[in-house]
This record gives sequence, C-alpha cells and structure tokens, in this order.
Amino acid sequence: MVKQQFLQTGRLMRLILRRDRLRLPIWLIGFLFVTIGTAALFKGLYASHEERQQMATTFDNPAVTALIGPGYGLDHYTEGAMMAHQMLAMTLLIIAVMSVLLVVRHTRSEEEEGRVELIRALPSGRLSNLTSTLLVMALTYLVLALTTGIGLYSLGIESMDLNGSMLYGAALGITGIFFAATTALFAQLAQTSKGAVGLSFLLVGLGYLIRAIGDVSNETISWFSPFGWVLGSEVYVNDYWWPIGMTLIVSLIVAAVALYLNSIRDLDAGFLSTRGGRRHATAWSRSHLGLTLRLQKTSIISWAVVIFIFGATYGSVLGDTETYFAEIEIMKEVMANQDGISMTLQFVTMVAAIMAVLSTIPVIMAINKMKKEEKRNRTEQILATAMSRYKFLGNYILVAIITSIITLGAGALGLSAAGAAVVEGDITFMELFNAIMIFLPATWVMVGLAAVFMGLGRMNGLPWLYLGFVFIVIYLGDLLQMSDAVRNLSVFEHVNSIPLEDFELIQSLVLSVIAAGLMLVGLALYRRRDVTG
Repeated sequence: MVKQQFLQTGRLMRLILRRDRLRLPIWLIGFLFVTIGTAALFKGLYASHEERQQMATTFDNPAVTALIGPGYGLDHYTEGAMMAHQMLAMTLLIIAVMSVLLVVRHTRSEEEEGRVELIRALPSGRLSNLTSTLLVMALTYLVLALTTGIGLYSLGIESMDLNGSMLYGAALGITGIFFAATTALFAQLAQTSKGAVGLSFLLVGLGYLIRAIGDVSNETISWFSPFGWVLGSEVYVNDYWWPIGMTLIVSLIVAAVALYLNSIRDLDAGFLSTRGGRRHATAWSRSHLGLTLRLQKTSIISWAVVIFIFGATYGSVLGDTETYFAEIEIMKEVMANQDGISMTLQFVTMVAAIMAVLSTIPVIMAINKMKKEEKRNRTEQILATAMSRYKFLGNYILVAIITSIITLGAGALGLSAAGAAVVEGDITFMELFNAIMIFLPATWVMVGLAAVFMGLGRMNGLPWLYLGFVFIVIYLGDLLQMSDAVRNLSVFEHVNSIPLEDFELIQSLVLSVIAAGLMLVGLALYRRRDVTG
C-alpha cells in the first residue's frame, strides 16, 4: 500500500529534469563560476600572510559580521578562512532563494495550474509529485556539493585541503536541501503559491536576521537559525562536520512531515485558512489598473521593506568605510579607486548601483505577472471585453514603473537615513538619496526590455540574464578588468555616479527616451501576437 503512494516517482523526476534542463545547469554553473573564481582571485590578491591579517583586522567589526557572518580563524587568516568568512554566508542566502523558487514551481504552482490533478488521474502515487521534487532537489545539491568541493580543492591552495573543500561544498548542498524541505512543508500549509513563497521567504529572512543578531551579540542566538548551524561548521578552520549532519537530520524530519501532510490534505487545499476578501470591490479595484496593482500590493510592499532594510544596513557602515577598506586591495579594485576621492564616496556609488539592481528585481517581476495571467487563461477573459491590448499591457508597464519608484525610493531612504547620521556631514541626505534615484531611467529601460519580450510572447527569461550581466559588470567589472566595450553593454554604466559626478539631465533624458521606445515596441508587438493559454 505504501509503495503505491510513490508510484511513477522516477518518471516524474525525469519530467522535472527535462523541464529544468536549462534552469538547473545555469544555476549550478553560476554558483561554481562565482565560488571557484573568487577563491582563485583571493589567492592572487593576497600573496603574503601580513596582507591577509591586515584584511582580517578591518573585517573584525560588528557591522561587517552582521552582513557576512562570523570570522573564524581571524588570528590566522588563510585563503581558506578568508573564503569561508567572506563568501559562504551570502552564497547560502542565494541558495536558499533558489530552493524556494524551484520547489514552489514544481509543487503548489503545479496544483494551481491543474497539472497535479492531471497526473493523479493517471496511475501515479499520491506522494509521487512532491517526492520527485524533493529527490531532484537533493540530487541537484549533491552535484553542487561535489563539484564545488572538488573544484576548490583542484585550485591547489594550501589552506584549502580536500576535507575543508568538501565541507564547503556540503555546506552549500545541505542548505539547499534544508530550504527545499521547509518550502515543501509550507506548500502544504499555504493554500496558494504566493502564500508558500511568502512563508518560505519569511523563514529565510528571519533565519538570516537571527544569525546576524546572534553573531554580533550572543553566539547562542545564532543556533536558532539554520544559517547559524551551517556557519558553525567553521569551514577551513576547524572543519566540524556534525552541524552538517544535524541539518540533514532536521531536513529529513521536515520532509517527512511535508509528505505526511501531503498525504492527508485535499488537492488545492491548505492547512492555513486564507482571510476572506471584501464582499464588494472598491471603485479603484474595479479598474484593470487598480486590480493589477492590488494583486501585486503585498509583493511590492514586501520587497520595499526588504530593500529599505538592506539600504539601512549598508548606510550604517558608511561612517567607518575609510577604516574598513582603505587597506583592502580587493575593495580598491572593485571600487575603481581614484586619487583624491575618498573611499566612502566610491563605496556609496558602488552600493547605490547594487541597490538599483536589487530594486529592479521586483520591477521585472511586476510586468512578468502578465505571463502568469495569460497561462491561466485569465487574459483572454479581460481582452474579450472592451479592454484594448495597448491598455492591458500598458497597465502592467505602469505598475512596473510605480514599483520602480517605490522600491528605489525605499532603498534610497534606507541608505540616506542611516548613512547621513553616521558620515557627520561628509555626504548629505539628498546626495545619498539621489545616488540611488538617479538609476530610475535605467530601471525603466529594463521595464521596456521586459515589455518587448512580453510582446514577443517568448524568451521572457532574457531580461533576467541581462540583469545578471549588469550586476557582474557593477560588482566585478574592475576586478575582472572588463573592457569599456563590454562595460558599455550595461545600461547602468550610462548613469551618473552621484555624488562622484554632477547630475547630467541629458543622460537621464536619453535613457528615458530609450525606455519609452522599448515600451512602444513592446506594445506594438503585443498588439499583433496571439494570446495563448
């Protein structure tokens, strides 16, 4: 009887692997490239023990600890200890996000679109869909763990031995497995994919926040966070494997609970009841623009809060930037060091650009919501009325523009409010605020680009790839010594670096015109293409 619950699990695993045949390799190759490439850069930039110890001293600070995690081995700061200290925590955070998105995609989203019902109508087990998803995730993270460990060891760095390198890879893999299991659990509790994503990201955010508070104030608090468990393995320093084993056991227990709940709940149901809506729609919600904005309200507010906190966190360390980074060679190369210009000003421009990229994520998501509506056959019901296609896509473009103003404004407010209080007049509130808001036209270009592919009806993932390229150019362009020809391909490179440079109206106008042109092209393409379900 139990065996029947898992019938056709293997075939569903092959289906998931086929559907994600591009997505999974891109994720894996991206992680490998960044992880191994960064380790190789550390080896070249810090050839002597004195340089590494100097860096350890500047990074031994509560603000930095809250951002990147505790520094183990600071008294003997080898390349391995440096790699684990500066890279592991942030990489774990990205892997957690990856797990949430992939698991929800193949579980709760599949139920909402009616595919799980079709699968269960065939001779397949009740638990086969969830089990196949968890097994594919486990297989993916096993591959990531092995390739990362072998890749780091193959660099031949003395402090990165085989045991430590495999532990580093295992830390990445077990984090992915843990958040895959918790997301599977939330997919049973929540009644919608939006609810499952919200609960999962809440756990990710709380876990990282608890870890940050504990690392700064009381180490015991960090052990209430899954990030604290994994970082407690002290990779390349003491190489403790037991936190990895403990996290694996907890993950298996959570996965078992998720499978049990999946076996007893009704299809499309959840264990957490949803709050009832209004009996009658407001006048604003009866318009398509108002309804579109209302449906995305929770997402926009959540992103705005996250970006505000992110900006405030970076703003809080601006006062000590000169002390932190004046002697750190890698930060000098990352931040295009210029004679006569303070490191604080250069750091502000880099942070502002990174904040702008982060703020662009919900902007692209806002316009891509239209694709989801079309796949669920809701678009044709609206277009069957007097609604024109120009107005339909135009409303989504307008919501994306509103989202850009809100998210960039939240980041700018967080950075300027926290930063102006600690820099003691060196940089004004408005300079910090404008340093991020100046990227609005570039963000609108991304809206136009997303609108073009929405008009084409395919290749909607290309704007995401381009945004990833933009981030690499901003963060690693100088370090990788990219040519001007390559850097100029990024639209964010054509924005004034405030407060290093004066505001130039012509640049913002040109970018705004380009954005408007792309939006018009998207509208024209959408007017001519077929609407599919």
